[in-house]
Amino acid sequence: MDIFQAIVLALAQGLSEFLPISSSAHLVLVPVLTGWPGQGLAFDVAVHFGTLAAVIVYFRDELAAMANSWFSALRTRNPDDEALLAWAVLLGTIPLGLAGLLFHTAVKTVLRAPLVIATTTIVFGVLLGYADRIGAQTRCEYRLGAGRVAVIALAQALALIPGTSRSGITIAAGLLVGLDRKAAARFSFLLSVPAIAMAAGYEMTGLIEAAEPVLWTDMLVGVVVSGVSAYFCIHYFLKLLDRIGMMPFVVYRLILGVVLFAMFL
Repeated sequence: MDIFQAIVLALAQGLSEFLPISSSAHLVLVPVLTGWPGQGLAFDVAVHFGTLAAVIVYFRDELAAMANSWFSALRTRNPDDEALLAWAVLLGTIPLGLAGLLFHTAVKTVLRAPLVIATTTIVFGVLLGYADRIGAQTRCEYRLGAGRVAVIALAQALALIPGTSRSGITIAAGLLVGLDRKAAARFSFLLSVPAIAMAAGYEMTGLIEAAEPVLWTDMLVGVVVSGVSAYFCIHYFLKLLDRIGMMPFVVYRLILGVVLFAMFL
């Protein structure tokens, strides 16, 4: 891998991790479409840590408030809104973790096929557009309740299928249970902290077992480029969300899915 390839792949991860267009699909498809060799586990770990750092830095004040309230509520048994939001993030991660343990082999093999990605790109793109159109958009992320958290959590588990998009499916689920666009996006991004940490940890385990040689320059480029691009992606996505809605991403997904079907059928 040369530096140009590392930058392109890191940008693909950094921009697509938080946009509702599927980072896993783009990391699979970029080498397929360009003819580049696979980037390897070490690079995947690096770009995941880059995006994890970006979301933690961007939401550092919210995460600190949630952590402080959560630990305080453990002592007082009187949770406030921040503690309840922390519980929502923690409990909302459980189905994803269980599904990852049960289906990790299929996710890493048969589900990475281009036609699977084409199908999920279109299907869940349509779902995102539908949710954006019919969602009540009257609630913030502090007013979810256990039932709504469960819906979003179960939806997030589907993101293991490449092409689904973790941010896309959780935002769609958030819109369907009544969150407004920014609240759905913010909750999705908060959910990404444990989700990305689990993914990076799992890949790190595979990296240790595989004993791959570590190309430190590629790793550093991957961390920096994915982290910086992800940070600005979060910022401008939230800033522009009410103005542009979800339709640009729906259209992108539909076009990408059709192109993939045309290429691989």
